[in-house]
Amino acid sequence: MKKIFDIFYSTRLTAVLFIAYSVAMGVATFIENDYGTQTAKAIVYNAWWFEAIMVFFVINFFGNIFRYQLLRKEKWPVLLFHVSFLLILIGAGITRYIGYEGLMLINEGETTQEFLSETTYVNLVVDNNEVQKTFHKSTLFSAKGDNSWSLDEEFKDQVFSVKLSKYIPWAEEKFLENETGEEFLFIVESSSGSRHEHYIKKGDLQNIHGVLVGFEAPNNSGTINLFRENGILKIQTQNDGSWMRMADRAEGTVTKDSVQDFQLRSLYRIGELPFVIPEPVKKGELKTVRGAKKDDTKLDALLLDITVDEETKKIEIYGGKYAPQRPTQFSLNGLNFRIDYGPQMLKTPFEIKLNDFQLDKYPGSESASAFSSEVTLIDTDETFDYKIYMNHILDHKGFKFFQASYDLSGEVEQTHLSVNHDFWGTLISYIGYSLLYIGMISILFAPGTRFDSLKKTLKKIKKKKAALTLFIGLFISINGIAQTQKNHLTKISDQQIDSVLKANLIDLKHADEFNTLIIQDIGGRMKPAHTFASELVRKVFHNDDFNGIEPSQVFLSIIENSKLWFNVPFIYLEKGNTEIREIIGVEKNVTHAALADFYEGTESKISEYVKVSL
Repeated sequence: MKKIFDIFYSTRLTAVLFIAYSVAMGVATFIENDYGTQTAKAIVYNAWWFEAIMVFFVINFFGNIFRYQLLRKEKWPVLLFHVSFLLILIGAGITRYIGYEGLMLINEGETTQEFLSETTYVNLVVDNNEVQKTFHKSTLFSAKGDNSWSLDEEFKDQVFSVKLSKYIPWAEEKFLENETGEEFLFIVESSSGSRHEHYIKKGDLQNIHGVLVGFEAPNNSGTINLFRENGILKIQTQNDGSWMRMADRAEGTVTKDSVQDFQLRSLYRIGELPFVIPEPVKKGELKTVRGAKKDDTKLDALLLDITVDEETKKIEIYGGKYAPQRPTQFSLNGLNFRIDYGPQMLKTPFEIKLNDFQLDKYPGSESASAFSSEVTLIDTDETFDYKIYMNHILDHKGFKFFQASYDLSGEVEQTHLSVNHDFWGTLISYIGYSLLYIGMISILFAPGTRFDSLKKTLKKIKKKKAALTLFIGLFISINGIAQTQKNHLTKISDQQIDSVLKANLIDLKHADEFNTLIIQDIGGRMKPAHTFASELVRKVFHNDDFNGIEPSQVFLSIIENSKLWFNVPFIYLEKGNTEIREIIGVEKNVTHAALADFYEGTESKISEYVKVSL
């Protein structure tokens, strides 16, 4: 048992969990981009193994509190760090299993308390002409790989089951011509502002945006009825309309309840439905196929097997996230079914009225720059007005409302408010994030931590470096005084400089670690220390390195041994510029000068020239 606990509480397990978590999150990001959020949830976020990682995280952090005796006063910053992670994970668990989200659709001037659930369900109503019962079962289908889903229930001593046969994401209808197939009529309409194609099988009625269109349907019971007499396509409608033949712009009218010849490749407008039938009746087979790529505007399709007392019927239903559809109705073995795929309708304990939806556009464009909703919240104990817009959230009784989107295609403006109900999950997670921030800051300054140990070590190193610097300074000063001539401080020899530099050179491994530090230059720009050091050497010395010494080593050496570098020939002198060489008093063939060459005692030799140039 002790060995098991040692594994669960080990830092190695912590490292493995962090690596597994990071890889899973990375993979899920790519899956979500290619297949959508639902697939990412099905494969990763809601998978048992991903939840197991979270559970092991909790066990590991909790066990480390006792294994490393973090309850002691001197280790409170590290304890805070562990507790914060535990709270974040617990908050995430509450969000996952208790919290829920949805979308509230409100027309301007209307009041509602209903909203669509984010989770999709197969919703089923069963009756036997005397009593009925409603069933809901959540779904989470993946566009990649296989899916398994079923519902087994009993109604009035009759056992029935609903089993998924096939899940078809971003479903499209594809017509395959076949001389032995059934007859279909092809209709193209654009009532919602975009092109939609429909195939109506002979003998069927199809609901197209609220209008029943039938092709040789029994008793011509549709709003628009299309049928053949002596091989000629006819039309009969319950509303008046018009048509225009696109080839020659000829026009005509459609009189309700009368039978008229139908004009192919002509634009008909019956009520609010504009449509065209571009070709005669065709024989073939209509199949539902998977869309070529992710398209959130398309519905998904479910092929289901419904079984009642060993009698099975296959049906096809459409739906998706925030996309409620009309239920498919059928009877099987004495039971009547109404089934659909989509969200559930949930309710808030209060009502919201949309007083005004406001949309601002960019000048000279139809693109929205901002949009907001003026609402009134109506509760039993209070009523108040509120404006919801980006980053201005309505929060009431654990429900949060965000401005998500809008719909202007209808007669009145409609706002879409994202609804979130996750008070405890959010609160606990935010407390965890706050403690994590406090813990991370505290670890930097509190005594007894790893950072405190590093600070003490650095202080010892600093003292040793200071003593060494003092020795080098005295050495340089003594040599400089001994070699003073012509009022100019002669530099120590190149061999001496090279010897002292190499003796005190920071090792390359430490310099590489220093390279990753982010510093701010004089212009306020944030950059890696390596970039700054490289720019310093290239601009001042005019080379990629200094006599084989890497730029970061040069930079660190300058910081530590500035007095030594006062005499190092590091400053590049422009070729052919004899004037600057005469001013500072160096030989004409010298390519680099030391900072000491630019000074006479404490006075700069070039200060007057600099003032003139400015």
